[in-house]
Amino acid sequence: MKVLDIIRDANANLLRNKMRSFLTILAIFIGSFVIILSTGISAGVNDFVDKQMSAVGGEGYVEIMNTAASEQVTQMFNQDAQEYTEPGENENTDIYISDKQIEDARKIDGVKSIDAFKNASAEYIKMKGENKRFKLNLNLVPRGNLNMDLSAGRKADPDAEDYEIIVQQNLAESLGYDNPEDIVGKTAEIAVPSTVACFTAAKRSDCLTTIEAKIVGVQAPGILAMAGSRANLALWNKINEINNENMPEENNRAIQATADVDPAKAEDIKKAMADLGLTAMTIEDEVGQIKTFFDAMLAVLSIFGGIALLAAAIGIINTLLMSVQERTREIGLDKALGMSNGRVFLNFALEAIMLGFWGSVFGIAISVLIGQAINSVTHDSILKDLPSFQLTIFRPEDLLGVTVLIMLIALIAGVLPARKASKKDPIDALRYE
Repeated sequence: MKVLDIIRDANANLLRNKMRSFLTILAIFIGSFVIILSTGISAGVNDFVDKQMSAVGGEGYVEIMNTAASEQVTQMFNQDAQEYTEPGENENTDIYISDKQIEDARKIDGVKSIDAFKNASAEYIKMKGENKRFKLNLNLVPRGNLNMDLSAGRKADPDAEDYEIIVQQNLAESLGYDNPEDIVGKTAEIAVPSTVACFTAAKRSDCLTTIEAKIVGVQAPGILAMAGSRANLALWNKINEINNENMPEENNRAIQATADVDPAKAEDIKKAMADLGLTAMTIEDEVGQIKTFFDAMLAVLSIFGGIALLAAAIGIINTLLMSVQERTREIGLDKALGMSNGRVFLNFALEAIMLGFWGSVFGIAISVLIGQAINSVTHDSILKDLPSFQLTIFRPEDLLGVTVLIMLIALIAGVLPARKASKKDPIDALRYE
């Protein structure tokens, strides 16, 4: 008998008890659906991160923090209670980067340049001559080969004496420029608060100073754009100066630095900086944290999918054992007519495989449909600022791999019933009532 005929007979045997086969396939479907959907999300996240990495580049770009500051950030996400053992241990640790640390870091082999900078915060931004104002989340344009994915214009010059800023694309649109090219070269007004003056000011507007800056570029939606608009060093330092008017100098120290390093020596540089009490992170490190976060969530989903498949495997065993019991006389007749033990085993093993096949096929179909719906909904809501981010991507090799895995699990589950069927004595089977 041809293979296709055997497969057709296996499917026909499953239809003998439609409800039982349907419930078994449904159990397999649930497990396969969860695993396939989590695989699609993982592929979508990794694809987006890889594209962003390719666009950003930054092989020699390093961000630096005082190790104490880095540990404080980590502890913010630690929900475990910390035992108090020594007086004073809960005092604020010095999180600033000292001048000596910067000087020593510059001497590390492979470090080309380091820029330490202090905090700077702005109140709002508006176009010159306009009244509409928007909150401004500001970051610094770093040196080095970190690329800025721009919709229009150019990267702000870190060494320019003029005040330059790159705005996010959604901010440019809010400011009234749907075409990014139209805002490039325009002058923006940035309101900056003086921390000390704002403590005593009767109105918030009384402690704000306005700075004019030239918009030289528009950031395309992406990971870097999520960090905010970007100021060059001259603008950043001016904002910091206004923020800290009449404040003690010790309260205005560097808490972060960026470095341009030799990519081939990045790991050695990170170790050397750790000896200085500094934590250095490359773009790969930061992106790796994002991927780790998503991978942890998806691993939990996969575990649930695996549990569902385990329950489905038990269902396959039960379904086929009942089928063997119901078809005992038929098995005896087939053997009396010359059917071998191996052929009987193959028949029931194929039934198990077909249960896994149909469960995975339905799981793939529903997963892809729901995945496309998720992409459509998220693009219109939470991911509208990241148009290149496909939350779910279903690659053929992933779908094929999951299908083969589920069919293999089904085959393993079907071994016991198939073996029991193949070992039946034909005479005893024919006598079975």
